Formats: sequence, structure tokens, C-alpha cells
Amino acid sequence: MTSTETAGQQPGNSSASAFTQAANDRDAAPQFVLPLVARIEKADPPARTDALETAARAVLVLLSDERSAGDGEWAAAVRDWQDARIRKVVRRARGAEWRRAGALPGITVTGARAEVRVFPPVPLDGWPKELARLQVSGTELDDPEPPGAPAPDRPVLWLNPGLEMSAGKEMAQAGHAAHLAWWELSGVERAAWRAAGFPLSVRSAAAAEWETLTRSGLPVVQDAGFTEIAPGSCTVVADHPALRGALPPTG
Repeated sequence: MTSTETAGQQPGNSSASAFTQAANDRDAAPQFVLPLVARIEKADPPARTDALETAARAVLVLLSDERSAGDGEWAAAVRDWQDARIRKVVRRARGAEWRRAGALPGITVTGARAEVRVFPPVPLDGWPKELARLQVSGTELDDPEPPGAPAPDRPVLWLNPGLEMSAGKEMAQAGHAAHLAWWELSGVERAAWRAAGFPLSVRSAAAAEWETLTRSGLPVVQDAGFTEIAPGSCTVVADHPALRGALPPTG
């Protein structure tokens, strides 16, 4: 499912006017997309929350990989992608499709049972044929049992309880939220998160708490509205303990 982050806290943008300028610059830049492929076998699909959390961690693994930094082989593509809209597209694969996708440069991230392969960004019209032929639809997943409460010391990506999205759309949105949290963290905080294996939880926020979360100062994802939901919809809040601890006290 195609998804594009359109707003939220950005590094170095302390005012609305600065953010608007940054958004306009992002629109003018060449557009790239981060491909994510979820393995969804007919007989044994992953649980929905497991897939969401694995997709979010896959984005972080790609961002923190040495090939994405400095003079790494993926670094130029990652810089070009982040200079524009941080588009992410989730597609599904099974059987031979999954094996073909696995032969391309990328990183496979596993969850409890979910598997998501993330690839270096590609131009919007420059998808490898092995990925371009994969289906976007068909990522409907369920949780056999409601997920439990997240660990209190673990980053949580809070989903908007008032929106209905496919699992593929939510996977991309969770990836956006993890991405925004990564941007806001210091180098030391990033290194600690990576060393721990990027633990995180994805949960639906309580309806009574959603507005408070969006006004808390934590990174908020707003979607471009190309698919499924209205433009500007707030979809996920990234609640990382390091970011929450840095917020000014409320009166």
C-alpha cells in the first residue's frame, strides 16, 4: 500500500513557516519511494500487529545500515529519498515471488513470525521488475488475539483509533512514525536503540487519549491522502521514551 508522510516534527524546524518551506522543498525534489515487501503465505499469514511492528523495524534497520550512510552504496538513494516526501510502499509476496524479491539487494527483518524485506529507495517510476509486479492489495491481516499492553519502557507507535486502514497501509504508516522518531533522536539515542535491536510496539490508542497524544509534542504522521484516507489525516504518534522525556512539562 502506498503511503506518504506529509507532516510531523522535522529536524531543525521549530516554526510553522519553516516546516511549510521544508514541505514545499520536498515537493519540488525528485520523488523516491522505499519498497517494503511482506511475506504473506496463504496457509500461514503473520499476525497483523507482528507485521506492523516488523515493518517499522525494517525502516529503522535500513536507515541505520552502514550502506545507507556516508559513502555507502545506498547512501545517495537514501539522501535523495529523505530530501523529498518519505514515501513508502508495502507489497506482498509468497512462494517464488518472495524468493525472487530476496535475490535483490535489501534486508529481511523478522518478527515473531512476520517477515518484511526492505530495499534501498528507488525512483517512483524506476521499480525493479521483480518488485513492480507484486500486488499492493491482499495485505489483510488479523490478530488471533488482541495484543497486550506494551512494555512501559518500550517505544510505542500509537495508531489513530478513528481511522480504518488496511494492514498494508498501517505497515507503511508505522514505518513513517518510526522514521520520524529516528530523525528526532540524538546520535547516542539512535545507537542505543539500534544496539537493543529496535524494540518497539504498535498499538491502537484509546479514543479518549488520541487528541492528547497528537498535541503532546511527539512526532505525528500526517498522510498525503493518496489512498484510503483523507489528506492530512493524523495516523500515528511516535512515543519514544527519549522523546517524551525531552518534552517540556505541562501545566
